[in-house]
Amino acid sequence: MSLHDENRLREQIATLGKSLFDRGLTMGSSGNISVRTDDGGWLMTPTNACLGRLDPGCISRLDRDGHWKAGDKPTKESFLHMAMYAERPQSEAIVHLHSTHSVAVSCLPGIDPCDCIPPLTAYYVMRVGKLPLVPYHIPGDPSLGDAVKGLAGQHSAVLLANHGPVVAGKNLEAAVYATEELEETAKLFLLLQGKNPRILSPEQVVELEKRFPKA
Repeated sequence: MSLHDENRLREQIATLGKSLFDRGLTMGSSGNISVRTDDGGWLMTPTNACLGRLDPGCISRLDRDGHWKAGDKPTKESFLHMAMYAERPQSEAIVHLHSTHSVAVSCLPGIDPCDCIPPLTAYYVMRVGKLPLVPYHIPGDPSLGDAVKGLAGQHSAVLLANHGPVVAGKNLEAAVYATEELEETAKLFLLLQGKNPRILSPEQVVELEKRFPKA
């Protein structure tokens, strides 16, 4: 990867991270972003970094084996990203947030662990699809990576119980859009609790999946 291309990706991570932060989708030093580089390595937001105040030059650089090579120390949740990438060679970026409404859904009793949010809208199906729930693990527990890896091959997004979503995309912009769609649909799902909403039929879901395959 050329230095120009790497700097462009660093700037994009900082710009989109600030956008997510400014709109309240992440707070404090929570949340992390990664992008796959052309040489098989990764750019990843640093540990304890605020997505609203990222310095592009300090973003972590990891090699193809996941070893930290440059920039600030990478997020302590880097193993979540590596677990997703290991099962999704077609995905070029991952966003992990502790976004309020998505976390709220992950705390609800009685949600379907195979599909936490029903297909309320076409864009949710197109950008997120089925959303499995990963059982609760203490943050930083390496076994959480194994749990994510077991689902990532079939799903572009997973929801960590009492924690938040991990979303992959064909590029960083797509991963951010899918994360935003998930958060807005989680909000709809909470608003519609107890109201027996009309959802898309299985046939409608299949048609959308055929027309709009996800990375």
